[in-house]
Amino acid sequence: MIEEIEMAGSPTARRRRLSIELKKLREQSTLTCAQVGQALDWSGSKVNRMETGGGRVQPSDIDALCRFYGTSDELREFLKSLARDAKTRGWWQVHGAGVPEWFNIYIGLEQDASTLRQYQCELLPGLMQIEAYARELHTTGSHMSAEEIDRAVRVRLERQEMLTRPDSPEAWFIVNEGAVRNVIGDRELMREQLERALDSAALPNVTLQVLPFDSGTYPATGSFTMLGFPAPEDPDLVYRDGITDAVYLEGEHHVREYTRAFDGLRAAALSPQRSAQLIKSVVKEYSK
Repeated sequence: MIEEIEMAGSPTARRRRLSIELKKLREQSTLTCAQVGQALDWSGSKVNRMETGGGRVQPSDIDALCRFYGTSDELREFLKSLARDAKTRGWWQVHGAGVPEWFNIYIGLEQDASTLRQYQCELLPGLMQIEAYARELHTTGSHMSAEEIDRAVRVRLERQEMLTRPDSPEAWFIVNEGAVRNVIGDRELMREQLERALDSAALPNVTLQVLPFDSGTYPATGSFTMLGFPAPEDPDLVYRDGITDAVYLEGEHHVREYTRAFDGLRAAALSPQRSAQLIKSVVKEYSK
C-alpha cells in the first residue's frame, strides 16, 4: 500500500525516491532502458535520465510509464505527486550563486537523513562551524563576491539547525587532530570555534571523536560523509566533494567499503570523552 511508503521531505529527496521507484518498476519488468524507450517511442537515454535523476520528470511521463508497467492507480498518483513536489525549491536554493548546484543536491539529501557519519581530515565539520570560521574558509583563495560569500555562510549556519530539531539525525563526526590544531583566522577565532565544537558534541544525538596524530595506521580515505535515510526504499549513500564538483556513491559495494573505513577510523580515534579532553586542552592553549 502506498500509505506504507514514507515520503521524504525535501525536493531533492523526493526526486531521488522517484528515480528509485521508476528504476524498480523497470527492473521488475526485466526490461532494459532501451527496450522501455522503444516501446514508448522515447530514447533509452531519456528512461535512464529519469531513473538517475538527470532531468525533471513530467506527470505525463509518469502516466505513460505506469500504463506500460501496468501499475495501480494508487502507485501512479503517488509517483506523480513525487514528480510535482520535486520541482519545488528548497530553502537553501533561494541563496542563489552562493551555493553551487552540486552542493544544493547534498543539502537536500542531508535535510532528510536519519543518520550522518562524517570524517574530516583538514577542517572542522560544517555543521559545527561558527560564522567567523566559515567566512574565513570561504574568503581565503575564493573568487566569490562578497554577496556570494554572505549567502554561502548563511546557508551553512542555517543547515546547523538540523542538529537541534525534534527529528534531528544521529550524527557521528570524526576529525583528524590536524583539523583541531590548524589555526583558521587567528587563535581567538579558533578558541571560539573549538568551544562551539564542544557544545555541538554535547548534544544527545551528536558524537565527536578526534583521530590523534599518534593513532598509527588507519584507513586513508580523505574526507567523506555517509547519509542514511529512515525509509528502507532509500539506500544509504556516500558523498565526497572537491573544489568544483562532488561525487555521490550509492552502490552497496561503495557503502559497504566506506562503512568499513569509517569503523576503522572510529576504532583508531580517541573515545568521545578523551576527544573532548584533547579539544579542551587546545582551547586552553589558545586562551593564553
